[in-house]
Amino acid sequence: MNSIIKFLSTSLGSWLQRTWAAVLLTGRVFYFLFTRKPDPRLTLDQLMETGPASLILALFTAFVIGMIFTVQVAREFQALGASSLVGGILALTLSRELCPIMMAIVVAGRVGSAFAAELGTMKVTEQIDALYMLKTDPVEYLVMPRLIACCIMVPALTILALVTGLLGGLILGQAAYGIAVSVFLDSIKNFLAIWDLIAGPIKGIVFGALIAIIGCNWGLTTSGGAKGVGQSTTAAVVTMLLAIFVANFLLTWLMFQGTGQGASVIGS
Repeated sequence: MNSIIKFLSTSLGSWLQRTWAAVLLTGRVFYFLFTRKPDPRLTLDQLMETGPASLILALFTAFVIGMIFTVQVAREFQALGASSLVGGILALTLSRELCPIMMAIVVAGRVGSAFAAELGTMKVTEQIDALYMLKTDPVEYLVMPRLIACCIMVPALTILALVTGLLGGLILGQAAYGIAVSVFLDSIKNFLAIWDLIAGPIKGIVFGALIAIIGCNWGLTTSGGAKGVGQSTTAAVVTMLLAIFVANFLLTWLMFQGTGQGASVIGS
């Protein structure tokens, strides 16, 4: 029992130290964003790695999720005689929640883990120390391009995922449940407001920043050789997911308080 308590206290202490380091790293990287010009070549490389390299996986995920959600909603709404609402409900769910969360999870698992592993390897092989010897700040050289890339590409993937998810729902709704294309599209138009289209990318920016900061910070604070790199990568992904879920709750609470417009749409 004592060994378990010691292990938990050590793990918690290490996590808290890294979390505080992530807060300090956030301050430094945003300072550089406003005072330094990012390297165009490095930023472009990270943009390509974060966005286009994740595109197929992201769109396939969105397409399947759109169809799955349509199955779950359409069968129940048909029983209630409200199948004309399926498109609007799908659009609201995808734009507000599923697309930002899905894209953040995809990028965290594919790109955020790579940030932690790559920078962790550089740390244990003393490449970070070499940058300091060359009078190059690792935050400016390594972290800032990754932050910019994630803050641009996660919202972009979120928008593309919304279109793809709606397409999946449209195809399945027509093929399996006989929902006409015009009815499906009219429902989307009636339910979806401009704010719903803006909220998803806003969440994507926040999630992208969390992925970049946490992935880079856990990499830069790696120790213990190859084993430490593996542990840092795993811990980084877990921390990213926790941070994304907590941030999603806070953003949803701030963005969508008050009465929705569903009653007026149904009544009309």
